Amino acid sequence: MIKSPSTIFLSKSALQINLAFIKSQLGEDVTISSVVKGNAYGHGIKQFVKIAEECGIRHFSVFSADEAYEVLHIRKHNSEIMIMGVLENDDLEWAISNDIQFFVFEPDRMVNAINAAKRLGKKARIHIEVETGLNRTGFNQEGLKAAIKFLKENRDHFVLEGACTHYAGAESVANHVRVQKQIKWFNKFYKLLVTNDLTPRIRHTACSAAAMTYPKTRMDMVRIGILQYGYWPSRETFIDYLGKTKNPDKSDPLKRVISWRSAVMSIKSVALGEFIGYGTSFLAQQDMRIATVPVGYAQGYSRSLSNIGRALVNNVRVGVIGVVNMNMMILDVTEAEAKKGDEVILIGGDNGLEISVASFGELSSQLNYELLTRLPDRIPRIIKE
Repeated sequence: MIKSPSTIFLSKSALQINLAFIKSQLGEDVTISSVVKGNAYGHGIKQFVKIAEECGIRHFSVFSADEAYEVLHIRKHNSEIMIMGVLENDDLEWAISNDIQFFVFEPDRMVNAINAAKRLGKKARIHIEVETGLNRTGFNQEGLKAAIKFLKENRDHFVLEGACTHYAGAESVANHVRVQKQIKWFNKFYKLLVTNDLTPRIRHTACSAAAMTYPKTRMDMVRIGILQYGYWPSRETFIDYLGKTKNPDKSDPLKRVISWRSAVMSIKSVALGEFIGYGTSFLAQQDMRIATVPVGYAQGYSRSLSNIGRALVNNVRVGVIGVVNMNMMILDVTEAEAKKGDEVILIGGDNGLEISVASFGELSSQLNYELLTRLPDRIPRIIKE
């Protein structure tokens, strides 16, 4: 079998630990919707949905219809699927026919969804998204009033599954006042729906950061993305949790689901005074041993990590030297006693040492989310218990 230059491993036990922690924070009455947009944050929808269902998840949130299609054909337990973003009018009948739920946040989708439901003779399962201050998608106050009028005239053609919104940066204390205002606006819009005899089955407004920082946002369901994969939305969110926890050792309760590994492709010696890699960005300050690794920016390892990235080889933390190429990088293994074929850990840990996604973010000015979602789908994902 042809071997890939690198492999991603997913830990089912880590996901179980993360979900148990999340449930302990939210309580038993709050449903967790597993957010698997962006190829499950780079973990792979196909593999992640499988282990998430095995861990008891029965609701998935995606961004687009193509992601919903993928989850639909992967799920084994008739789990609910909810599209939060793009759903073309031409795909509305497909979504309704397959009981796919979707956000309605502007008149065009609302009208076309009702028309599609009429043609099919089947109710559309909709979530009304309201604009509370993010200023992205959602009905504002006047828009919601018009939507209510239209929906009341067509109440036989839809099921109002939910009312929802999204917060403008709940991961940062700088947005505290703005988020508090959004909570008040959402409650006002929800009351407007209820007083017009349009009571949603559930209310859901919280992402990972909001769910952890603002208990009032948890409501009936939370849309948990980054937290389930073992990462905090921000350092501030983690610090906020530590300030509230009764855990005396203040340790991180989350476990990283993903690890990423490759192998040394070639070893060679370079003399003092020689440049290494493209251009003149790295000059050998001593005689060195270097290892070439078959991973580069085409595989999701950012070029901005040139000369600053880190990896583990033989339980030694080593540095990326020179410019990260499209398909290769070079490591300084002078102290690692490396040889061709030795394992290289790009994300993950071994024997107490770890290369974290957060460390990439700090070195390259990128978010955890961005780095993870850049991992190409073609890298094999293997599930570990």
